[in-house]
Amino acid sequence: MRDFRFGFNVFDIASHADFVERCRRAERYGYSTALVPDHLGAPAPFPTLVAAADATERLRVGTLVLNAGFWNAHLLAREVATADRLTGGRLELGLGAGHMKWEFDAAGIPWEPFGARAERMTGLIAELGRLFGGDGYAAHRPIAEHFGLAELAPVQRVGFGGSGPPLLVGGTGDTVLRTAARHADIVGIAGAYQVKGRPPGTFRLGTAAEAEERVRFVREHAGGRADGIEWNVLVQHVQVTPDRRAEAERIHAERMPEMPVEEILDTPFVLLGTEAQIAEQIRERRERFGFTYVTVHSPFMDVLGPVIERAFG
Repeated sequence: MRDFRFGFNVFDIASHADFVERCRRAERYGYSTALVPDHLGAPAPFPTLVAAADATERLRVGTLVLNAGFWNAHLLAREVATADRLTGGRLELGLGAGHMKWEFDAAGIPWEPFGARAERMTGLIAELGRLFGGDGYAAHRPIAEHFGLAELAPVQRVGFGGSGPPLLVGGTGDTVLRTAARHADIVGIAGAYQVKGRPPGTFRLGTAAEAEERVRFVREHAGGRADGIEWNVLVQHVQVTPDRRAEAERIHAERMPEMPVEEILDTPFVLLGTEAQIAEQIRERRERFGFTYVTVHSPFMDVLGPVIERAFG
């Protein structure tokens, strides 16, 4: 059984000094990875993760997750190879299909149905594998030869068929998770589900039953690869409290009226209770779902940090 890994995502940078201290504090707690999403209005992924690696000694860095619709394969391959070299081979590349329509509109990128966005992500993975493998760099050779440069390639030879950094694919839809089953080293089961019949970007929290079904779906499609997959869960809320039920009732009343209290207590996307209870929930969810790579949103980094330090350090 895999050991646990813990990650936190970065949604803001108050200052360079604050960011450096946050990353170093996370490393002291025992977090293994700083992860950057790909949203307009949030920090640019690759400069941020290179800075996080520079600020720390061991912290791995990655994207959770890049919006495939924003990226051209050749330009992304250049970013990935550069970042993997500058971080000393500490990069994890996370990809998703994109789900915020307003971001596509603001960026002037056509919004496509989910199936088309998911297929675009699948094609991007295939093209990155071709580029990292060497054959795809033929178009780049004239400038490399002119300046006497070696071809730019990732340091790590783990993901993409042994030609690039570890690949994480995250989402909830069938097409995305089929791609994850075929190609990903790490599969991220997202906790946010699009509400049917509501505008794109209107989400609800996933239930434990849905998480179980999504893990089972991936395992069935992964076949012989299934036991080698690392499973990531993005936890949406963490609260240390002596009364789990009271906190769940508060969440139900203030934030999730559509989700019964019992489901809030049971979902793997929420951690509630004393530090000992939260540690037990993390262990139980490894047994139940296979989740060994636990990631929390940035506001909860300091909430979960002492639990990691004392229970998993």
